[in-house]
Parts: sequence; structure tokens; C-alpha cells
Amino acid sequence: MSGDKNEFSFENEQYRKTYWHTCSHVMAQAVKRLWPEVRLAIGPSIDEGWYYDMDAPFAFTPEHLEQIEGEMRKICKEKLKLERFELPRAEALAFMEEKGEPFKVELINDLPEDAAISFYKQGEFTDLCAGPHLDSTGRIKGNAMKLTACNAAYWRGDSNRETLQRIYGIAFPKKDELDAYIQRIEEAKKRDHRRLGKELGLFMLRDEGPGFPFFLPKGMTLKNTLIDYWRQVHKKYGYVEISTPIMLNRQLWERSGHWDHYKNNMYTTVIDDVDFAVKPMNCPGGMLVYASEPHSYKELPLRVGELGLVHRHELSGALHGLFRVRCFTQDDAHIFMTPDQMKDVIQETVRLFDEVYSTFGLSYTIELSTMPEDHIGTVEQWEHNQNILKEAITGMGKEFVINEGDGAFYGPKLDFHLADALGHTWQCGTIQLDSQLPERFELEYVGEDGQKHRPVMIHRVVLGSIERFIGSITEHFAGAFPAWLAPVQVKLLPVTDRAAQYAKDVAAKLDEQGFRCEVDERNEKIGKKIREATLEKVPYMLVVGDRDMENGTVSPRHRSGEDLGAMGLDAFAALLGEEVRTRAIK
Repeated sequence: MSGDKNEFSFENEQYRKTYWHTCSHVMAQAVKRLWPEVRLAIGPSIDEGWYYDMDAPFAFTPEHLEQIEGEMRKICKEKLKLERFELPRAEALAFMEEKGEPFKVELINDLPEDAAISFYKQGEFTDLCAGPHLDSTGRIKGNAMKLTACNAAYWRGDSNRETLQRIYGIAFPKKDELDAYIQRIEEAKKRDHRRLGKELGLFMLRDEGPGFPFFLPKGMTLKNTLIDYWRQVHKKYGYVEISTPIMLNRQLWERSGHWDHYKNNMYTTVIDDVDFAVKPMNCPGGMLVYASEPHSYKELPLRVGELGLVHRHELSGALHGLFRVRCFTQDDAHIFMTPDQMKDVIQETVRLFDEVYSTFGLSYTIELSTMPEDHIGTVEQWEHNQNILKEAITGMGKEFVINEGDGAFYGPKLDFHLADALGHTWQCGTIQLDSQLPERFELEYVGEDGQKHRPVMIHRVVLGSIERFIGSITEHFAGAFPAWLAPVQVKLLPVTDRAAQYAKDVAAKLDEQGFRCEVDERNEKIGKKIREATLEKVPYMLVVGDRDMENGTVSPRHRSGEDLGAMGLDAFAALLGEEVRTRAIK
């Protein structure tokens, strides 16, 4: 580790990961003490805490997790020293075979012949591990750790292999840090988009279509409002919109490189003895659109957007609400440009991103992903394009971190990681610089010199996936969408049956002005109607009674509980209209 003052602080990522990795070994040791028959697989640290995959002859329950936590605290109090040692391959295999750990044996067999095979020992427990670790289990605060969940997991992510149990845990140097984390997790559960999606009638997920979400009427209103906003912003920035087929033949995907680099994630079929693939992305169709007619340098940069429905095969264990699905709408755009326009176009795209993300109150960090091992194009092309991305982003006064080797197979990219109200981050927008597909598709433009030239292109999304973005902002706003986004903006609540017709008349007038309204005509007490409308996260409730009927007024109540008092309908419409027009966040 570095020698700075935060070397042994959780502010230091390496120390934090080392701490959690050691916790995973303490947890595995606790499990083996309690149930020696359990077989161990792998136990890495992750972004928040750690997990360990295990094969047990029973299903772990919350009561089991409490037992494990208790044993872990004992191990921490024992202050066991962690000792690293290496063994030759044959001895390492014999050692793990003797311990009855077949998953460890498989891992050793898969290591390169010249690999150092290292182990870490703490008391009676020894695990195959590359490290690093803390020097003692006593460094871990036993009262500041928590086992948080247990899920099923395939061994090595292969659905054809053994199904294991994955126990997750989290730990901190101080008890109050753990308490704050647990409080944040409890808040996150309340905001879980899967729960809110069901409660608010936005979408549903069914076993008949795993990974293929169904959008319900209110969810479609939200989705269409989001898409309308997307179209307005893109028109402002000079984009044209296209639509390309959902299925194209194998020859196209071979030409684009996706058949060789992405086939395992593609759904394929045969039509008239020809292989076809359902598109996992929109790019190749966009290439064909550009190539369908000649272009001049005077047209460039040409900004082409597409809200394309794409399908990608995801393992069933990876599916997660709207965050990880098998079918989604990607708000793609492809920008074709001359080489000397690259920097300006990248910066213009970032400004578009800034406008969109600020509309939702979202901040972001930027990650530059560089050349992966599996790539096309020369190293020189990659380095040139990576430098262009760096110059463009630093020229705007923005910072970035390097994500080594994680670029797309055709080019480097800038990924935008958004932070929501709980501090969670999720990758959303991306700007990918590509010199390869224009070459493969022989795209051209006539330059100022009258000669044919090859354009450079950008692949970019701002929302990423409409579905994932909806899931994310559902959690960000805890389902209480700003008025401009809310599926129902106003709910009319008549106090008496006599006021029901007046409520309908008011709703009709608001509807004529483009507002989304509902009338609760049920024969229920007004208090119950208000409570239920509040739970439905409707921005405004209009409580109307006899006095409102007599005076031609409405009595708005905000979902926050603020009572705005009686006012004329025009005044309320102006208030709501201003919120919608400015896309206010409240």
C-alpha cells in the first residue's frame, strides 16, 4: 500500500478491499467450524463488502446467518494471525483433495503451470488465495459486521454447473458506520423499483417471460413522457431519428464483428435457410442507413438517433428488475463526422448529457475505458482515439478515471456513472469513439477536396436503456416523480357525492389543458382518499367540497402534506403548468 496518512483507512480502496477480503475468510472459517461438511468455492471482496460461494447439504436461513455471525465474532476476538505460504502444484492439489474441497482443486488445475499457488492460514483454517489480507483477525471489529443475504449462484457463472449458495456480508471499522449503512439499505429497500413498480402499477415481470418486462398503463405514460423529452432534447441538438429492423441476417453481423465478438449474447434463428439474429444493438442498422446514399462533408457531423428495441441473452441469475433485462429500448445515436470534428462533437455530446442529467437532479463521474484484449483495429488507432477522448473531456474542465482494458471491441469509450439520491452509482450514458465500423462498412463522404474520405463515428446513449433509466429514477425519486413525469399529476377527491360531478368537470377542464387526472369517486371518507393518493405518490390532490362547488374553486394539497388553500382553477392550472414547463424537481 501507499504510505499516505489514509493507508489504513476505509478511504483507501485497497485497504477497504483487503479488510473485506479478510472478512470473507473469517466467514468461511466460521462456516467450516459450524458445519465441516460444507465445501468452499470462492470468496472475493466486491464493491460493498464480500461474498462467499459454498456448497452445503442444507439451505442457509437467517437463523444460520446469525450463528455464523456469532462464530465470526469469536474468531475476531481470537486475534488469529494470517500467514501466507506457497506450495508446488502437486502438493497444493493433494492438500485440497485431502481437505475434501473439489472446487479448490478445480481452481488449482486451471492455474497456469508457472503460477505461484498461495494459501492463507488463520488458526485451524487454511484457504487457497492470492491475497492480500490483514495481518490478524483481531483487526476486524466483530460488532461492526453483518451478513446481509444468501442467494443461489452457479459455480463459475455457468448454468450447467453446480448451484451453490452465496452468502453476502458487510463490515466497517466502527459500529456507527455499520448502523448508517444498514439505515441506508433499509431506505433503499423502500425505494426498490421492483416493489414500487408493482405498488404504483408501472410494470410487471412474469415467469412466462423472464427478463422481458411488461409495461402497464401508468408505466407506459411514464415511458412515453420520458421518450417525448428525449425527442425534444435531441431535436434541439440537431439529431434526426430513424428506425431499423429488429432482425438482420448473419452476414451483416459478421461484417460488423458482432457475430465473432458477441454471438453468445445474441438470439438467433433461421429464415429460408439463412441465419438471422435479433439485434442486440442498433449500430449495424445505422451503418446501412448512412451507406444508403452519398454524403458530403457539408452534411457532417450527421447526428442520427434511434429508440431501438434490442434483445440480449442474459443468464437467469443475472436478471434484476428493470436493471438487467433481456429486452430493452436503447436510446442510441450515431454521429458521423470528419476526423477534425471529433473533439468538438464529443464536447457537444457531453453538454447534451449535462442538460439531461441535471433535469433529473443527477450528478455523475466519468470513466475512460481503454483497449481490451479482444479488439479490432491497430494499437495506433486506439491510442489516437483514446487521446482525443482525454483532450475533449479535460478541455471542458472535467475529471475522469481510467478503466483499463474495458473498451468496446471496436473503440475506447467514456462511461458516465450517475449518482442517485442514496449515493448509489450506475452506468448510464456512454460515448464510444469508433474508426472500425466505418471501415468495415466502407462508409464514405466527399471532402472539400472533391475526394472520398472515411468518416469517424460516435456511438452514444444518454439514458442508456429506457427501462433501466426508469428503474433508476424510480429509486432516485422513491416513486414520487416530478409533476412533469408523474403518470397521474392530479387526483380529484370529492368530499361528498354531491361534489362528484363538479370533480369530473374540473378533471375534464384540466385534461383539455394536457394534464393527467383521475377522479376518486368511491364512497369513502376523505381522509382515506387522501392517504391512498399520497401512497400513490400523486403530486397534487384536489379536495373539492360544497364550498368549492359554490365558489368555483379547488383546494390543492401537495403529496408532501402542504395544504395550498382554496384557489381558482386557472390559478392552480398555472401553478402546475409552470412546474411541468420548467420540469421542476419537487
